[in-house]
Amino acid sequence: MATVIENEHLIGPEHFVNRELSWLEFNARVLEEAEDATNPLLERLKFLSIFSSNLDEFMMVRVSGLRSQMQGLAEPEDRLPEQLGIHEQFNQVHARTHALVARQYACLRDEVLPQLANAGIRLLVPSEFSPEQQTYIDEYFQQTVFPVLTPMAIDPSHPTPHLRSRGLYLAAIIEQRGYRPGGPKRLLAVVQLPTVLPRLIRLPGEADLYVLLEQFVASRLGQLFGGSDILFWTTMRITRDADLDIDGDQVLHDLSQAVEEGLKALRHREPVRLEVAAGTNEKLLDSIRRPLGLMPQELYEIDGPLDLTAFSEWHGLERYPQLRDEPFTPRRPAGMEEGADLFRTIRKRDVLIHHPYESFQCIVDFLHQAAEDPDVLAIKQTLYRAGSESPVIRALINAAEKGKNVTAVVELLARFDEQSNVKWARQMERAGVHVVYGFVNLKTHCKVTLVVRREGDKLRRYVHLGTGNYNSTTARLYTDFGLFTCRRKFGEDASALFNYLTGYSSGHTWHRFTIAPQDLKRRVLEMIDRETERAQQGQEGRIIAKLNALVDSEVIEALYRGSQAGVRIDLLIRGSCCLRPGIPGVSENIRVLSILDRFLEHSRVYVFGAGDDADVFMASADWMPRNFVRRVELMFPLIEPALKRRMLQRILPTLLADSVKAREMQSDGMYRRVSRPPDALPLRAQIRFLTEPPFPESEGETP
Repeated sequence: MATVIENEHLIGPEHFVNRELSWLEFNARVLEEAEDATNPLLERLKFLSIFSSNLDEFMMVRVSGLRSQMQGLAEPEDRLPEQLGIHEQFNQVHARTHALVARQYACLRDEVLPQLANAGIRLLVPSEFSPEQQTYIDEYFQQTVFPVLTPMAIDPSHPTPHLRSRGLYLAAIIEQRGYRPGGPKRLLAVVQLPTVLPRLIRLPGEADLYVLLEQFVASRLGQLFGGSDILFWTTMRITRDADLDIDGDQVLHDLSQAVEEGLKALRHREPVRLEVAAGTNEKLLDSIRRPLGLMPQELYEIDGPLDLTAFSEWHGLERYPQLRDEPFTPRRPAGMEEGADLFRTIRKRDVLIHHPYESFQCIVDFLHQAAEDPDVLAIKQTLYRAGSESPVIRALINAAEKGKNVTAVVELLARFDEQSNVKWARQMERAGVHVVYGFVNLKTHCKVTLVVRREGDKLRRYVHLGTGNYNSTTARLYTDFGLFTCRRKFGEDASALFNYLTGYSSGHTWHRFTIAPQDLKRRVLEMIDRETERAQQGQEGRIIAKLNALVDSEVIEALYRGSQAGVRIDLLIRGSCCLRPGIPGVSENIRVLSILDRFLEHSRVYVFGAGDDADVFMASADWMPRNFVRRVELMFPLIEPALKRRMLQRILPTLLADSVKAREMQSDGMYRRVSRPPDALPLRAQIRFLTEPPFPESEGETP
């Protein structure tokens, strides 16, 4: 057993990784999947697109926050005892981002696009058009594109137009021919590329040939600015601060209205990044950059098409199955098959659903059966990110229209889904659903469904609890867990949770649930300390945690104390991890793995203890200050022995043994792919889960 060293003299700022830099290393792992030649070609392109989308959100939220702190306009949201000052963070974040973006475009330019061209998917420039293609593009431009373009010259009488965040623009220096009274001879002009048109235009013919919208619009700038010469042009794109902050003290009446007003205000937030095509003329670049007030680090000169998210549409091309991962059909657990009586199945036993390997349709069917069942009296559900097309919300609307008492707790401030959530909330209200927005100053992030059913002379409560959102699209792309149960104590806790969310009800003694912000952090720290005490007493201390992020400094310090005492700790952290593993005397008993693969690892599982007697919890929360103190979160246990065995003997060991897509974190904050002995067979956890046989589950009337 390791000797316990006094924490106060040992743990210092050098033992914490900067959160922003840690997140960038997560996105670097996404980029590695794009660079990995063993991945199918369209999957590599997909990862390039995901890298761009991730980086947009990072700039709009995290980097904009650093910028505001530098300007003295904001305080750090989550303080860590690290050594980097705010200016150092800002500079290092941009330096690392510039390096990663250069790698991203080298991968696209030198590997992915040439190999796609060889496979039959080509991106052309106008100079490569055949006469027939040129005729098609000319007609397409005149009939479809030209009518929706608005060329805007900028001079004292035509001030700089508002440039939309993440909008794609052409910018040019134009020179007017001849004398034009009332304006300068040479001036800046911009054209916004309309989002109502596809970015990638497919050319006619059998082959999959495409041209970028900006390329052929640029070739017609002379037509758009008739009577002027186009001296220089470039593509450009700005990213603005998008951190929607609703002050609860200022919301007097309708939170949904406050959110809509806040979304409108985001359009005019400060820019935090400018992307332009590499090689842009300096005079043109200066004309663009000067009015935006950006720092040199915030300028990104891109050697390739701006905003690679547009290329995600190629992933769906039908003729290239060999360039994508093999399709799969999610399984259904025993008793949850289409047409099965789901209430009867849940009465027999708890049911664990492992998404996306097992079907999200089980949840949709559960809600539809509840809507159609005359014995169901009430349905209550929390909604965080339901998606743009939601069968879950349609099922709730159907239930309300059939006279059920339906309550939906909608979190309007789910970042980047605010507008969609407002729309769904209004639609449900019109259908008769009782819509509640939760708390103004706390995001409702827990995932809970409660169905109250009359059975004989009593009521029974059926509960679904999840680690991820009720979103049918992401349920095929993210790994998550869901638990169906009708155990009495779970039902009582679920009712109390909804009473708290809808009516501020308090005083309930929780049986199975642990709730944030009330008790979750305290309970997690207690469980870590319990394992530490066991190790100090010579027993086996064991912790496994699967999370999206580990940021909270108190939890990290508790894990360090556990490691010093000899607790064996395995952390499966997909994204940011501010803990440094492998430091002698501090964290040599801690291993941190990150799995980046076909599906986004999103599930949260906490295990405290060794062997079959370990306590196994699933949760909606990561170990971050925001989850502990600024959100309503839920942790709940696995009670049924068969489900605990499945988690402890199959799911978690498989993830920890991944030797193909797992990276191990080093003490310097960097990651290396897990190495395996030359004679060992490779194990890729997600493929194992896709192909494994069902785990045997016990049956028996649920208490």
